[in-house]
Amino acid sequence: MATVTLDRAASRLFATTTTDRTLIKAFLDRDRIYAAYALADLEDREAARSRWGIAKAGDEVVSLVLEYGGPSPQPLFVAGREDGIEAILRDVITPSIAYVACLPGSIRSVETRYRLEPGPQMVRMWVDRETFRPAFDPGVEPLDPGDAGELNRLYRLGFGSWLTPQAIAEGIYRGIRVNGRLVAAAGTHVIGRTARIAVVGNVLTQPEFRGRGYAQATTAAVTAKLLEFCDHVVLNVRSDNPPALNAYRRLGYAEHVRFEERLGHRIGSLWADIASALRRFAQRREQHSR
Repeated sequence: MATVTLDRAASRLFATTTTDRTLIKAFLDRDRIYAAYALADLEDREAARSRWGIAKAGDEVVSLVLEYGGPSPQPLFVAGREDGIEAILRDVITPSIAYVACLPGSIRSVETRYRLEPGPQMVRMWVDRETFRPAFDPGVEPLDPGDAGELNRLYRLGFGSWLTPQAIAEGIYRGIRVNGRLVAAAGTHVIGRTARIAVVGNVLTQPEFRGRGYAQATTAAVTAKLLEFCDHVVLNVRSDNPPALNAYRRLGYAEHVRFEERLGHRIGSLWADIASALRRFAQRREQHSR
């Protein structure tokens, strides 16, 4: 287990990895809504893919970084005191490329180790049973693993993801069909059944069917099901997408915090530099092919 000790004027700061779920949960519970993904990643099924770094001042955990494993780039969740974040990212959690999620006040600490690509702020929204307001139902239906092919054809219209039948079985998905064709869907990114918190995502409507309230209806159906066993349901929206923000507000979702979610390349990492160059090349080719 990597451990780094840093001298500070006010205290002695320790940065280390940990598998102590009780310790991690106590820190994350300080802001459950912001830490929703991380709380869900404490579940048994995610343990093998989650690597936790903490910084302690004395006996107090003051900062935390979660590295979620898998094909690069993967999410990197950052929270806590700036000097602790800097210590963890310097010596303990050090991926060469990652999607970094952090509060605006943590940007400076992250940028000591990562070059962040530009992008709009994200809005974390939340709802519970008391604030949730159901939407008009135009014929929303449950989706199951047998619908994986249709879902992936729909999602490739909006973002390059591949959803496995197992992911659909472990999550909650709802869709709308028109003349037998799946034209809108919403689902879940992650569900923390022990923490009783879940994240709605994968919301998409085919372009020719937008403006009919389908995204709001499918999101409402997924949210309603999650609230049967979760205390809080959250989702992320780009801050430059007012129609989506307003649609979710009509369901009772409220803004909790604005945060950064950006692709980060580790400074001095050859792999990150190569990946960044390849990404720019692919973007230029895509632009020229239009």
